[in-house]
Amino acid sequence: MSIFLNKDSKVIVQGITGGEGTKHTALMLKAGTQVVGGVNARKAGTEVSHVDKDGKEVSLPVFGSVAEAMKETGADVSIAFVPPAFSKDAIIEAIDAEIPLLVVITEGIPVQDSAYAWAYNLEKGGAKGPRTRIIGPNCPGIITPGESLVGITPNNITGKGPIGLVSKSGTLTYQMMYELRDLGFSTAIGIGGDPVIGTTHIDAIEAFEKDPETKIIVMIGEIGGDAEEKAADYIKANVSKPVIGYVAGFTAPEGKTMGHAGAIVSDGAGTAEGKKEALEAAGVKVGKTPSATAALAREILESL
Repeated sequence: MSIFLNKDSKVIVQGITGGEGTKHTALMLKAGTQVVGGVNARKAGTEVSHVDKDGKEVSLPVFGSVAEAMKETGADVSIAFVPPAFSKDAIIEAIDAEIPLLVVITEGIPVQDSAYAWAYNLEKGGAKGPRTRIIGPNCPGIITPGESLVGITPNNITGKGPIGLVSKSGTLTYQMMYELRDLGFSTAIGIGGDPVIGTTHIDAIEAFEKDPETKIIVMIGEIGGDAEEKAADYIKANVSKPVIGYVAGFTAPEGKTMGHAGAIVSDGAGTAEGKKEALEAAGVKVGKTPSATAALAREILESL
């Protein structure tokens, strides 16, 4: 089992003909992802050539819109490799087409554009909630090892296993997967470190709680905002599986943005220590370093 993504997911790439789109389409195909086409309005009607995981040449059609690509290929996932200035329009296009899952990799999207797009998604969904799940922006995407990769995570770090991972940080996602590579992961999601994102820690933890193959959940947070505190409240009230946490930024100076746009401590709020305390109060074991966190996860999994 997995969450949000599996071997049957059919993926299109918005920006498939650009440099990043080209490079990562090749890597996703190599990982076994069912990439079925791409979108670039200026190059609609053309094809791009790639090689699949078996070394066979594949020609992927380029469509003029997400809606057209979905209609022609049956795609249910899109990944956007679109420059920041054009990302809002790309996200809106995917929402209008009602694609079930959209992964937005792009870093540097203006926060007001992300906020507008997320509000549009909520409004479009109405009372039933958004029809499109958005992961990102400014994230490495999602991987279900051995089945499908939609993003930029290296697919050869680890195989399948019982750990569910949700992380704000891309590089810490990779490190945690490497530290626990012998145990394996059901799904690993990098949700992104911007102030406005689609899928949250809570969304992923809720899905992992329901997934019968996920035995333990590892969550990686960082300084800034209150996402980890909210996750702690949710875990305390709703989660029966063991959760292990790590919060990046214990040595970060107050008032200075650290790496991600959302990672800023102000007026004493959003500190690593405060988040650690909130998580521990909810029964989450928290490591002081990524390696210590991995050791905790290993210990807990082996005791089950």
